[in-house]
Amino acid sequence: MMKKIATSTLLIILIMTIRAFGQSGPSANHVALYVKDLKKSADFYKNVMQLKEIPEPFHDGKHVWLRTGEHSQLHIIQGAAEITEHDINSHFAYAVPNLSVFTKHLDQMHVKYGNWKGDSQSPQLRPDGIKQVYLQDPDNYWIEVNDDKF
Repeated sequence: MMKKIATSTLLIILIMTIRAFGQSGPSANHVALYVKDLKKSADFYKNVMQLKEIPEPFHDGKHVWLRTGEHSQLHIIQGAAEITEHDINSHFAYAVPNLSVFTKHLDQMHVKYGNWKGDSQSPQLRPDGIKQVYLQDPDNYWIEVNDDKF
């Protein structure tokens, strides 16, 4: 009996150790943006960026949540006092299956986009061969859209 308990205990410790070492680091869960006009920002992300709205738990009219990936979300929060400028170096990025199709969508929506320098609508080519364009949301947050297939 004592041998059975000891064996079971060792087995449980082994399983817990394997699970602990098998864990990876943190993964992205959500990005939260503080915006001046919630409706305008939500419309942009739903219509221009084509993100799907998902239920949010606050139900206070100050939050909109959108799905950005299988396990990631964008939380838009009403309350910014003003719209400020942001440097393009601070941006978040989304991948699309076909960048040309997406830029045609941007053209149809009359959304300004361009390369890193902002001097051309032609996609920027990263050193690893990924094509990308940049645009700004209604609060001037920078967004990269690329054709990465990772």
